[in-house]
Amino acid sequence: MTESTRCGWAGSDPLYVAYHDTEWGVPVTDERTMFEFLLLEGMQAGLAWITVLKKRARYREVFDGFDPDRIARYDEAKRAALLADAGIIRNRAKVDAAIGNARAWLELREAGIDPVAWLWGFVGGAPRQNAWPRLADVPATTPESDAMAKALKARGFKFVGSTICYAHMQATGMVNDHVADCFRHAEVAKLAQ
Repeated sequence: MTESTRCGWAGSDPLYVAYHDTEWGVPVTDERTMFEFLLLEGMQAGLAWITVLKKRARYREVFDGFDPDRIARYDEAKRAALLADAGIIRNRAKVDAAIGNARAWLELREAGIDPVAWLWGFVGGAPRQNAWPRLADVPATTPESDAMAKALKARGFKFVGSTICYAHMQATGMVNDHVADCFRHAEVAKLAQ
């Protein structure tokens, strides 16, 4: 395999390459993983994804493995500890959004809505198989990500604009946006069958 057979955004950083080659675009149905990606995509806002990837292990540690039940109960002392932790992105609005998003996630459950199935509903419940010839052809948003963003915001979620929602769809395999000549495109497509 050569780098030319991989999506160009993966670059050469071993962490980025491993993420591209093993996670990105793989359909996610596990609640905690889905919630993790939603929070991490929000943390990325205004930053490069590699910045978040490099801090991901620490995020998992300080955010209790992305357990929404635990995060929803964070108090002011925990919030202060997060804002003081140099191992994560110490942005007050993003930390507050993570806690608020956990509460909104639980509210979905309390309303009898399976959050994972609800999110998958924005793509009709099955991965969309795109075949973009070039990285430049991959959109930043779609009507589906617009709808997801609007619905999440209406439910009280923060840092869930359409671009973040589309990145979430890509990361969690709701869409297969590996470019057509990437070796992972066909592999990810098979996972969706």
